[in-house]
Amino acid sequence: MKNGRRMSILGIDIGGSGVKGAPVDTVRGDLLEERFRVPTPQPADVESVVEAVAEVAGKFDGIERVGITFPGVVVDGVTLTAANVDKSWLNAPAAQLFTERLGMPVTVLNDADAAGAAEVAFGAGRDQSGLIMMLTFGTGIGSALFLDGVLLPNTELGHLELDGRDAELLASDRVRESEELSWEQWAPRVERYLRHVEMLLSPRLFIIGGGVSKKSEKFFPLLDLRTPIVAATLLNNAGIIGAAVSAEQAAAGPGPQDPGAIQVDAAAQSHQIH
Repeated sequence: MKNGRRMSILGIDIGGSGVKGAPVDTVRGDLLEERFRVPTPQPADVESVVEAVAEVAGKFDGIERVGITFPGVVVDGVTLTAANVDKSWLNAPAAQLFTERLGMPVTVLNDADAAGAAEVAFGAGRDQSGLIMMLTFGTGIGSALFLDGVLLPNTELGHLELDGRDAELLASDRVRESEELSWEQWAPRVERYLRHVEMLLSPRLFIIGGGVSKKSEKFFPLLDLRTPIVAATLLNNAGIIGAAVSAEQAAAGPGPQDPGAIQVDAAAQSHQIH
């Protein structure tokens, strides 16, 4: 809140193929305007991505704060990994760079963490207790873990080793497309990965996001798992929504959150640039 009113907050999701954003109603978990998208620059180096984010942000008026997702580990606003973007992002002061370019406070967090946080607050993971796992299948495999609604940030479980390789090099949606795999060919790879995760963590629920979440009926029936599995209900808007709510929480600082708020307080606050 600011001067007795709710701030106008923009969520921006940096993906492997597109950078998209929209203002967010952080109470209901809805987009307030139609999202705007630009292609992710190739190569996705720091300067080019910062400008792409600025182009998205420039499409919306009256914004006071921005939350941004990044496809990698983010600690204290610094990007520590860059598996699916240019290596210039390694150890880049992302939150500071975005803050300076946009001229307003910016919060940066891992993309899967943002999407998972939105699903736990407003979507498929709402009111779920125990260990919940969000997995986004897209350019890579993103992961987010929640214990009783609280985020354990930067898990990066898409990089678990299977057959001596990163799991996302075997089972991501990009691999499905590049190898022209049918759903029947791709599903066993996904099942093998999910069974490996089951063995390690025994989650209560898998929430599947990313682009394939819109096509869950194509491959969910082909999976044989002991853990319940559901599609993300916020689909590709989850990252935008989670980023915006994380930015709002960072602005609020330490203290009790509104009922239903995304519980990413420690992570969000650590990413805030003042």
